[in-house]
Amino acid sequence: MLGPLGDIVVLDLSRALAGPHAAQMLGDLGARVIKVEHPDGGDESRGWGPPFVGPDHDISTYFLAANRNKQSIAVDLKSGDGKRLIERLVRQSDVLIENFRTGVLDRLGFSVERLHELNPRLVILSITGFGHDGPEGGRPGYDQIAQGEAGLMSLTGPSPGEPYRVGASIADLLAGIHGAYGVAGALYERERTGRGRVVRTSLLAAVTGVHSYHGTAWTVGGTVPAAGGNHHASIAPYGAFRCADGMLQIAAANDGQWRKVAALLGIDPATPRYATNRDRFAHRDELIADMEKALAAHDRDHWLARLAEAGVPAGAIRSLDEVYAWDQTRSQGLVVEVEHPVLGTIELPGPPLRFDGLTGVEHTAPPALGQDGDAVLAWLEERER
Repeated sequence: MLGPLGDIVVLDLSRALAGPHAAQMLGDLGARVIKVEHPDGGDESRGWGPPFVGPDHDISTYFLAANRNKQSIAVDLKSGDGKRLIERLVRQSDVLIENFRTGVLDRLGFSVERLHELNPRLVILSITGFGHDGPEGGRPGYDQIAQGEAGLMSLTGPSPGEPYRVGASIADLLAGIHGAYGVAGALYERERTGRGRVVRTSLLAAVTGVHSYHGTAWTVGGTVPAAGGNHHASIAPYGAFRCADGMLQIAAANDGQWRKVAALLGIDPATPRYATNRDRFAHRDELIADMEKALAAHDRDHWLARLAEAGVPAGAIRSLDEVYAWDQTRSQGLVVEVEHPVLGTIELPGPPLRFDGLTGVEHTAPPALGQDGDAVLAWLEERER
């Protein structure tokens, strides 16, 4: 593949979601990603479903989501032959990604010191559940556990007494995103220093790192944020509102936008309880009731058209089939077509980045277990000559 990382080789020892997502992002940028899997079943996400697809209903759509643009080799990391192959690959790689529990890679004979002895230029991305050190650094971490421990569930749901998990595995995905940009920074630094370094992140760090204004509400403001349903924690009106045939979203982030909304809905914007954002937030329940009373007169399409004419940010709440059928989604390259060896032509969620002038990039389907063993060995032997 062409791309900003077209000369980079990534050795992906990770599995499940956080590490594979980071590696996939680097693959989207053009890196050669060699995914190392255990010969007995491979990445455990190959068994995660439903849904499963294919003639034998044994291909996990979960695995397909995090492993495009990779080659797969089957290696037993505990065997002598497997360890020798990994040593050879480490010498020829730029990046190694792992999300083992703390200490596992050391016990396999691949401590940071050993990896940098084999290749001083190697950038190592290590993703853990709760961090590589600290009083709970060795804890295993899964997405929903991290969402709860890092406070995200306390901010999500209809009320403070009903914490909800975010529907997507957001802790895993954020850790992958943070890890990928950490790798990019370390590769840039390597151009100056000639040496690689270890980049560490965790599910805990990834979620805490996006607390943003919720975090400062506590650390500076002394207020503990809590779940508020489908309405913003600091801005009103900003959220989901009922109309005649369902729900739509309206986001009036400043007083000018509020005046446009008020004019459409027949509400006096200068009413003291609604005059400023602070006033509107203090009377948010009344504001929602007044807005929904007016919105009940027409359906969603009517209001979305009127709000668009007025220049007010608003939108529908789409199901995923609607999102992937939407012309705007497709225009942004957010759906890619690949050729799968069993499934044939399939569509996958596409990369979230686009680069000016980079056209004609062909993505490859997530690999079958070990399908690229011969090709990777041939490539490795050529590199070593």
